[in-house]
Amino acid sequence: QVVLVESGGGLVPPGGSLRLSCAASRSIDSFDVVEWYRQPPGMQRELVASRGNGGSIYYADSVRGRFTIARDNAENTVYLQMNALHPEDTAVYYCAARDNPNTQPFWGRGTQVTVSS
Repeated sequence: QVVLVESGGGLVPPGGSLRLSCAASRSIDSFDVVEWYRQPPGMQRELVASRGNGGSIYYADSVRGRFTIARDNAENTVYLQMNALHPEDTAVYYCAARDNPNTQPFWGRGTQVTVSS
């Protein structure tokens, strides 16, 4: 059983920054890929960023240049640094991890991010 726990969400004004954390119950580098998704109100969940064990990184067009995914293997934690936040970034953010690209991911419960003045 894998447990992922997100933290770091909150209310931030437009242009502000937040760093989300995702703590895993086992070694981060044992997963093939770790991912961050988000689900805005009334919309479908979408992939925001991912980082493969081999170092490959993906960002959605809407966040590229503003968000950074990173992981700390020693702390079994994945981070999502979010800068220059827009109101459109308001969503529940979820951490996910896969043992290989073809398996269903393990999910965290999510953390709310609200960008508003």
